[in-house]
Amino acid sequence: MTAETVGPADAADAADARDAADGPDNPGAPDAPAAPDASSPRGVPSQRDGSAGLRADPDRAGVEDAADADPAVREHADTWTGTVEPPPAVVGRVGRFDATVDRWFDRALRGRPGADRFFYTASELADFSLLWHLIGAWRGLRSARDLRASVRLGIVLGAESTVVNGLVKSLFRRKRPVPDFERPHHLRIPVTSSFPSGHASAAFCAATLLADGSGPVGLAWYGVAGAVAASRVHVKIHHASDVLAGAAVGLALGRVARRLWRV
Repeated sequence: MTAETVGPADAADAADARDAADGPDNPGAPDAPAAPDASSPRGVPSQRDGSAGLRADPDRAGVEDAADADPAVREHADTWTGTVEPPPAVVGRVGRFDATVDRWFDRALRGRPGADRFFYTASELADFSLLWHLIGAWRGLRSARDLRASVRLGIVLGAESTVVNGLVKSLFRRKRPVPDFERPHHLRIPVTSSFPSGHASAAFCAATLLADGSGPVGLAWYGVAGAVAASRVHVKIHHASDVLAGAAVGLALGRVARRLWRV
């Protein structure tokens, strides 16, 4: 048997063939796994390495981390569905705040007959700003100035309802909290967005107008407004942050109305 002789040209051709088989241009060769990008959260490959579909969304980290640490936060944080949504980091903090306040109501007030009766009554009386219209009408019987103030109160509350319930709520579209208990008293369940609280907005707008010219006694109206606003958290129709936002809106609208329409 005669051994075949391999010449220099044949050796070069064989080397070229091996290089082509192992090179990056060979479509059949598997790609080497990309090293995790140090800038990606939790070691997940970033979009720069071509793994965009596997990358965790860092903007949702605040919400997800909050929910992982405390499942109760999910009930309050994962509720925004409107055109306008707060930044995820803010959503996570708001969710933790809402959960903390909700637990406090569970421990201190909910389930106590006296507290339940008080807050459910306050919440029902303030539906459609009825409480504030009744107070304004009663005050309007005292003098000509009070009558003008009563007319201002009714018109401003109508404008406040249009702004909050018609415009602001349609932008945010936040889901309302779902109670994990049976409500002990009758309660109307609104179908509008949870954010912001219309009851709190109307209450603090009315209190700002009723306190106009009343001196130190006028501070009592803010106490009534606070009770109405707190009732919406107690009956679990609103998240606590909804109530705070509504109160801020109501205060601002009331201040503007007092400046533009003096009585």
